[in-house]
Amino acid sequence: MEVTDRGGSNLSFEVLDPAPVGMAVTRGPDHRLVYSNAMYRSQVSDPRGGMPVEEAFAAFVLPHYRSWFDQVYATGEPVIRTAEEAVPIPGAREPGERFFTFSLSRVAFGPGEHGVLVMLMDVTEQATAAHQVTAVAEERRRILRRYESLMRLSADIFWVTSGDGYVSEPSPSWERVTGQQWADYRGQRWLRTVHPDDRPATITSWSHAVGGATAMWEHIYRLRTRDGYRHFQLRAVPICENGQVVEWVGSSVDIEQQWQEQRRQRLLDRAAIATAQLRSLEEMLGALADVIVPELADGCGVYLVTDLTGDRHGGAPFIIERLATAARPGSRRLPPYSEEQLPASNAFVQAVRGRRPLLMTFPVGSPPPQAVPRGTLPWLKANDANGVLILPVVVDGAVPAVVCAVTCGDRPAISRDTITLLNRMFDHAHDALSRAIRFQRAQQIALALQYSLLADPPSLPDLRIVARYRASPSAADVGGDWYDSFVLPDGVPALVIGDVSGHDLSAAVAMSQLRNMLRALAMDRREPPGEILTRLNVAMESLSGDVTATCVYARVEKFDGAYRLWYASAGHPPPLLVSPDGRGRFLEGGLSPLLGFPHTEPRVSEVEPLPPGSTLLLYTDGLVERPGEHLDDGLERLRRLVESVADDPVDRFCDSVLAGLPASGLDDIAVMALRLPA
Repeated sequence: MEVTDRGGSNLSFEVLDPAPVGMAVTRGPDHRLVYSNAMYRSQVSDPRGGMPVEEAFAAFVLPHYRSWFDQVYATGEPVIRTAEEAVPIPGAREPGERFFTFSLSRVAFGPGEHGVLVMLMDVTEQATAAHQVTAVAEERRRILRRYESLMRLSADIFWVTSGDGYVSEPSPSWERVTGQQWADYRGQRWLRTVHPDDRPATITSWSHAVGGATAMWEHIYRLRTRDGYRHFQLRAVPICENGQVVEWVGSSVDIEQQWQEQRRQRLLDRAAIATAQLRSLEEMLGALADVIVPELADGCGVYLVTDLTGDRHGGAPFIIERLATAARPGSRRLPPYSEEQLPASNAFVQAVRGRRPLLMTFPVGSPPPQAVPRGTLPWLKANDANGVLILPVVVDGAVPAVVCAVTCGDRPAISRDTITLLNRMFDHAHDALSRAIRFQRAQQIALALQYSLLADPPSLPDLRIVARYRASPSAADVGGDWYDSFVLPDGVPALVIGDVSGHDLSAAVAMSQLRNMLRALAMDRREPPGEILTRLNVAMESLSGDVTATCVYARVEKFDGAYRLWYASAGHPPPLLVSPDGRGRFLEGGLSPLLGFPHTEPRVSEVEPLPPGSTLLLYTDGLVERPGEHLDDGLERLRRLVESVADDPVDRFCDSVLAGLPASGLDDIAVMALRLPA
C-alpha cells in the first residue's frame, strides 16, 4: 500500500474514517502514530483518564506488540492474530476484559519510507462465549471425575452416553473391567460384550428408556469381562437441559455372587414345590428337568434305571427308559420316551456304579460315542453340544434314575457350583422322590418279570422288527399285554401281539400261557392265521378261570419277489400300515370275536401286500383308548402321529409313537413295528 504526503501531517486517510473496524497507521521505525479512525479511538481510548490514543498506543500496544511491528516494518510480511491469540486491552472503553482480532501490514509513504497499517476488530462477545463453553466443559469434566471417583466406592463401571443412547465418552472403568478399548465400545458397540441371550432384551429395554418412557433405567444383563460373563446391575439417569435429554449418566455393579445366590434359592424353591405337588416319579423327574432347562443347561433328559443282568439282554448291565426331556427355546425336544440297553462301557453305567456325577467336555458337536445313550447322540451333534453332566439320583441308598444335563454352543460347561446346586435340588426333593421310588421299585420288579415273559424279536437279514413295552405308571403289578416274534419252520417270520384282560399276577400268568400255546400251535402246523387262532381258542378251555384276550397273529411271507402279510385278528385293534410316502391305513380285515368265548364259526384270515419301505405297526389298546372317548378318535390320533414320524428309523419310530400320544395312565402298552426293505 502506498500513501502520498500532500504536505499535511495527517496525509489523506479520510477514506478510512467510515470503516466498521478500527484502523490506525504508524510511520517510521519508531512507529509514530499518524492516523486512527473513530472506531479505533472508541475501542482503545480510556474515557476515565482521558488518555489520548497516542498515549494508549505508546503505553500499552507497543510494549506488547513491538516485535511484530518491527517485523512487519522490516520484512513487509503481514501478521494476523485471531481471537484465540488476542490479548485483552486494559485501555478499552468497556469495563472488563476485551478481546480483539487484528492484522499488521506495511504501507509505503514514499521511496524508502514505510509505516504499519493496523486493522482492529472487537470480538469480545464471541471470545467470551467460547471461553464460557470451554469453562463449562472443563467444569463438567471436573464434576464427572469427582462423580466417577465417588461411584468407584459403590460401582464397578461408570459411563456416559449422549441423549440418544450412544456412548459418547471413554470410560476407564469400562476398559478396566471388560478389557475393551475406546474404539471397541463407542457408540453402540458396547452391546457386543453383552451375552447373546441377554442382548435382545437389553436393546429393547435401553431403547424404551432412551425413548423417554422412564426417569431411571434399571436392567440386569450378563457382561463379558476379563474373567468371563458376569451379571451386572445397571442404573442410569437422564441429564436434561431446557426439557431435553442431553446425556445419560450410568453405573454398572457386579452382582454375580448375589445373583447366583438368588437363583440358587429360586431353583430350590421351584424344585420343592414341583415335587411336593406331584405324585408319580415320572411327573416329578419331568418337573425337575423343566427347572434345570434353560436355567442351568440347554438340554436335559431323565432316565429310569433297570438293572437287569439276565441272558435275555445279552449280558447288558442296564436297561434305561427315558421318561422326560427338556430343551432350550429354539431347540427341538427329544421324545420323552425311549428305551435302550447300555453296554458296560457307557458313561451312564460308570456314573451309576460310582454313584458320583460324571462331567465330560468335548469339541462343539463332537460328543464321544459312549457319553450318552445311542439315541441321544444325534441331538447332541445337531445342537452343537460341548459338555455333558451325568448325575446319578441317589434315593434311599439306590440309584433309580439318572439326569443327563447338556450344554451347547458357547455356553460354558456346567461348573462345580452348578453340580452342587443340582445335588441340593434332589436332596430337597428326597422325601417326595422316596415315596415315588418305593412305588417305582415295585414296578421295576413287575417290569423285570414282564420282560422275562417277553422275547426279543429275531434278527433278520432284510426285515427290521422292534418291540416296546411300557408299564402303566399308576399300577405296580404286571399286566397282560404281550408281544412275540419268531421264525416258523418254513422260514416265515411270525408276528404276535395280544392283551389278556386284567392287570395283576393272574393276567400275567394267563398271558404267559397264551403266548406259549400260540407258539406251539404256530410251530406245529403251517396253517392260515385264522385257523391258528381257532385252535388257540379251543386250547384256552383248559385254562383255569375265565380268561379272555385279544390277539393279532400274522405271517410275513415272500410272494412274487415282494412281501405280503397273512393275518387274523381276534377282537384286537387293527394293524396300521404306513406306506413309503408316509400315508397310514388301518388293516381292518381278518376280524373275529375275542378269545375266551365259544365260537363255532371258522376265524377268517386276510392277505395284504406290504410295499417296499413300508412300516407295519401292531399295538395294544392302551395306546389308543382314553376314558370317555370314542375309540375312533384314538385311532385317528394314532394315524396322524405315525404319518408324522414315518421317516424315522424304526426304533425311533416306536419311541416316538409311545412318546407322542397322551397316556391314560390306566393300562400297559405294547407296540411292535416291522420295517420292510426299500
